[in-house]
Amino acid sequence: MHMADALLAPAVAATMYVASASAAGVSIHQLKKDDEPSKLPVMAVTSALVFAGQMINYTIPGTGSSGHMCGGMMLSALLGPYAGFLSMIVILTIQCLFFADGGLMALGANCWNMAFYGCFVGYFLIWRPIMNSKWFGEGKSAERARIIASSIIGCIVTLQLGAFSVVLETSLSGITELPFGAFVALMQPIHLAIGLVEGLITSAVLVFVHDSRPELLQGVELSEGGEAKRSLKSVVAILAAVAIVVGGGLSLLASSNPDGLEWALFGNADKGYSTNMGLDEENFGVDSTAAEKAESIQEKTSFLPDYAFPGSDSSAGTTVSGIVGSAIVAGVAIIICLIGGFFRRRKLKTE
Repeated sequence: MHMADALLAPAVAATMYVASASAAGVSIHQLKKDDEPSKLPVMAVTSALVFAGQMINYTIPGTGSSGHMCGGMMLSALLGPYAGFLSMIVILTIQCLFFADGGLMALGANCWNMAFYGCFVGYFLIWRPIMNSKWFGEGKSAERARIIASSIIGCIVTLQLGAFSVVLETSLSGITELPFGAFVALMQPIHLAIGLVEGLITSAVLVFVHDSRPELLQGVELSEGGEAKRSLKSVVAILAAVAIVVGGGLSLLASSNPDGLEWALFGNADKGYSTNMGLDEENFGVDSTAAEKAESIQEKTSFLPDYAFPGSDSSAGTTVSGIVGSAIVAGVAIIICLIGGFFRRRKLKTE
């Protein structure tokens, strides 16, 4: 669902930057009150896992399309909505600058569409209410069932909201070759299927955490007998290993079909499917000076564009991208936590 700069008018892109920056500001303010050292390794490894997971496009059968996870629901369930949102901003920014995935001018919109709904709507309106309800009864089995239900419902709902936001943003940008009704009719159903798969992936990770280290789940009142089966170090190590395997290995098996947004815009006629909106991949959308400047910046900063070595089709580029990208994301997440902890301790000393 990473939007290209050509899909946005500069004014709409600027508005979305303001919206995402405002949500980030609120998140930073809220995290000043948070003092959980255990979140540092968890934030690092889960952010790396989401980065790696986004590299794997899974085929949506019978459509000629594919999808990949967003990760907002997973991060907010493990870190809380505020740390989860900031982690998603880190992921999307690194993807944009270093891998040319999503436009730089469109980064504010991508943060809103892919992170805001999953982290805030998903957490406050779906994850926490369902997890603290009496759905499926009591006990660990019921908690697992609630995790699965909230993950699937949350991912489907928040991806629907994100997909609809893409349509609204392109409509407000005046891209007349994307009629509102036709674009909605393509975007919503395909992201329904993508959200279902993401929900299953998210629930698998969260059930593992529930069974291994249940106190890592945020905003949840667990039943008695929910003691940890694994140490925090073991859980972090396992998730880190999964991130390496997914980013460095399984990413080589990613579907070559276009993702939901690209499929809606361009179709997949090369493999015998519809052209959908039928846009020209080389010439579409809005031309602007701001977009040209943003593109020139990305050309200088992206050392592994499209998750590959420049000018090479070697699969090693994908493996290196997965491992290096996951490491950068984890490193930046750790730095943010350390900086936050420094200022928090400094404030306490002055009070």
